[in-house]
Amino acid sequence: MSQKIIVVGAGLSGLSAAHTIYLAGGNVLLLDKNNFMGGNSTKATSGINGALTRTQVEHKIQDSVQQFYDDTLKSARDKARPDLIKVLTYKSAAAVEWLQDVFNLDLTLVSRLGGHSQPRTHRGHDAKFPGMAITYALMQRFEELAEAEPDRVQLIKKAKVVKVNKDGNKATGVTYLFNGEETTVDGPVVLATGGYAADFSETSLLRKHRPDTFDLSTTNGAHATGDGHKMLMEIGANGIDMDKVQVHPTGLVDPKDPGSKWKFLAAEALRGEGGLLLNSKGQRFSDELGHRDYVSGKLWEQKEKGNWPIRLVLNSKASNVLDFHTRHYSGRGLMKKMTGKELAKEMGCGEKALQDTFKDYNAIAEGKKKDPEGKKFFHNGPFDISDTFHVAVMEPVLHFTMGGIEINDKAQVLNHDSKPFDGLFVCGELAGGVHGANRLGGSSLLGCVVYGRVAGESAAKYLFQNLLSGGVSTAAQRLGQISLHIDPSQPGKVSVEWGNASDSSSQGPQSKPAQQSQKSAGPVLNGNAKDSEDPGKVSTPNKPKEFSIPDKEFTLEEVAKHNKKEDLWIAVKGIVLDVTNWVDEHPGGPQALFSHMGRDASEEFEMLHDDEVIPKYAPEIVIGKVKGQKVTLEC
Repeated sequence: MSQKIIVVGAGLSGLSAAHTIYLAGGNVLLLDKNNFMGGNSTKATSGINGALTRTQVEHKIQDSVQQFYDDTLKSARDKARPDLIKVLTYKSAAAVEWLQDVFNLDLTLVSRLGGHSQPRTHRGHDAKFPGMAITYALMQRFEELAEAEPDRVQLIKKAKVVKVNKDGNKATGVTYLFNGEETTVDGPVVLATGGYAADFSETSLLRKHRPDTFDLSTTNGAHATGDGHKMLMEIGANGIDMDKVQVHPTGLVDPKDPGSKWKFLAAEALRGEGGLLLNSKGQRFSDELGHRDYVSGKLWEQKEKGNWPIRLVLNSKASNVLDFHTRHYSGRGLMKKMTGKELAKEMGCGEKALQDTFKDYNAIAEGKKKDPEGKKFFHNGPFDISDTFHVAVMEPVLHFTMGGIEINDKAQVLNHDSKPFDGLFVCGELAGGVHGANRLGGSSLLGCVVYGRVAGESAAKYLFQNLLSGGVSTAAQRLGQISLHIDPSQPGKVSVEWGNASDSSSQGPQSKPAQQSQKSAGPVLNGNAKDSEDPGKVSTPNKPKEFSIPDKEFTLEEVAKHNKKEDLWIAVKGIVLDVTNWVDEHPGGPQALFSHMGRDASEEFEMLHDDEVIPKYAPEIVIGKVKGQKVTLEC
């Protein structure tokens, strides 16, 4: 088999790297320890930054790359790395347009988030969070490539990389665990394993570098445990800015489970579109569009003064603009719609105090007086107690880790002598120094795409240079047999084929990675007659056409009885799911299922998922139909 570049981590950064390698003509093996691609990237709720994009030009937004660079430099403070920030900002428009052109994504809505001098955070009109919409597009295309071109593109899930192998200063490959068995695979390595904002383990990087944050809740999936950091530091890479952990000011507090360690994020777009933060006295206390660490600090000050809980309040105008968000959070029981009078009563501050706050804010927004909190940008006013509001209780939560592995502007990992390792690249949240001391909203997805593409380009270049210099056996003979194929129907796609199909390197027994290859973003599904624990016979998802729904019927009253974590049913689009033993498999985490237990979650399901995910990835959890309902799941 021809040599592949190994990408570890199948979130947006790893996927961006993998697609870039493929488009450059390289072959790629993508490994992820989870049962599903996407990582934390699917949770991103505000959008992706870009300066001087086509969308901004169409909206006549007077932005510039220099302004974005300056905003990022200011946010990064004393930890700013101008070389890395330049790559992030100067390549931002190209990254956004790559997503639009190669993956046909709609990114034509733009909003201004905290710390930005211009609106530059892009999202689409579709009813999905931007992180999910973007990441799913890359996941689905990767699945198609793995299906169509298995010699060039492989995916193995539930493959936990435990070691990056090296010879001197050169990375030679990785060792990973799959079904309890160790496998070593050779090739250049791109690590995109994410951050450590859910590292509550014995070897916790949070406890070591920021013990003051260890007891906070997190918005991250349980997989964000700093695996890549630990493996790379073990072989001589440098961890930088490791104490720079971003605490996001607006984690949604579930009234049914306020102490939960896992919290959903209230998108920054809610404040970007005019949401107000009010203390228990009905008063504003911050510039809602300030940097995240500033707003979080203001929330802590209010706690010390005894003015919690803090509520995020959207008026009807902002609620309409953010209809998807408000419906999604309300469906999870994390946000409530109420009148101004009901809000004043719930807060206990009285109607006059609340209306006085609104009147004061309106005067500031109209330019009649200066905001003591320093707010400069105002959207979707005015506020009035006679309006209706969407309201949620907030608290600061662990969100993102700016600290990571030291790289240069080519995404190469640097050793203790500040020289790059050969064949070792890092991108995404694992890369340290990109955001400095504080990350701007909308720059996490951007960092994933920009540095994913940079890492992919650097890795492909490294591989091809090795081939040219004879660094791979039989390379000289094979180079003369490369044929390029440009597909006019897929802009930017160039395929490379090796002419010598009888090359001895591809003969003989199939390698373990080839045997283990899975052709889908879906989890490895067990309990199926055709499944096997043998890595050579890893189950692939059912074809939707093979899927059938059992005839057994259950009333919604029966479903409602199964409303405990140890006995959990959910109804979706006319079918009944028993997810009791599947909560850990769910890519959105168990919490996302717990908020729907024992009830019909069709609307929430539709907001986030295509119908095919159930027959394709989880057919075994379907136990029957909802009595009296038509099955509307398309399969």
